[in-house]
Amino acid sequence: MTIKVGTTIKSIIAAGAALIMAASVAACGPSAATPSDTASSDSGSSSSANAKARSLDEIKKSGTIKIAVFSDKAPFGYVDQDGKYQGYDVVFAERLAKDLGVKVEYTSVDPAARVDVLTSNKVDLVLANFTVTDERKEKVDFAKPYMKVALGVVSPESAEITDVSQLDGKTLIIAKGTTAETYFEENYPNVTLQKYDQYADAYNALLDGRGDAFSTDNTEVLAWAKANKGFKVGITKLGDEDTIAPAVQKGNKELLDFVNEEIAKLGEENFFHKDYEQTLEPVYGDEVNPDDIVVENGEL
Repeated sequence: MTIKVGTTIKSIIAAGAALIMAASVAACGPSAATPSDTASSDSGSSSSANAKARSLDEIKKSGTIKIAVFSDKAPFGYVDQDGKYQGYDVVFAERLAKDLGVKVEYTSVDPAARVDVLTSNKVDLVLANFTVTDERKEKVDFAKPYMKVALGVVSPESAEITDVSQLDGKTLIIAKGTTAETYFEENYPNVTLQKYDQYADAYNALLDGRGDAFSTDNTEVLAWAKANKGFKVGITKLGDEDTIAPAVQKGNKELLDFVNEEIAKLGEENFFHKDYEQTLEPVYGDEVNPDDIVVENGEL
């Protein structure tokens, strides 16, 4: 799959806005079942028994590596107007595949299905803005990080949320299986959570006025607010700073070692900063310092 270099801010924002409004379905690859289909979730137990992960030799012989990414989370993982996967995670996925000598078979995944697609062996690797948590470490193996992130909150400018205390007794939109869901359930029980399987549906709910605000990774809400007039990220950093990393099936040391070696090697060429310049800088402009997001060599 080809990555378009030099994408303009206009085309990226247009693609992101179109995807969010349309809740698009990935056109270049299969779509992973949502938790409502499988009765499983990112934080729960999988409905299917652990299937044996493919070895590196099996992946190479097949000619493809199966990678789960988002299809509706621009500019990190999304499907453009030509039906092709694009974004920060996708550029990384393409490079991993190139260095392994195979092509990528993408699977579009919902946030809460990221664990299940690994335990059921639907994919070899998850590259879907997957935040590392202790709970998730019990179910999957994370490689070294390539990003860092905190939570953010976006709301209408006419009723901007600038402090989490303003959400008391109000409705907050979140995507199921995300760190935002866990954070607010544990720390702010008086906030009513309105949950959606897909990011596109969550953003549509905010656009339609079905909730007072939406919370997810600060990197993503900042990008979305720039593409949607009338909305503002009033809380730019909430909770602890976390890391985002690739994930493989538990015990798949062979693939894990390969990914870790790749991250270290790519760090020597400043790969992730270049990835940022290609996919994220056209969206953020000067408003975000790339060093606040990018992690090279897997070292914070």
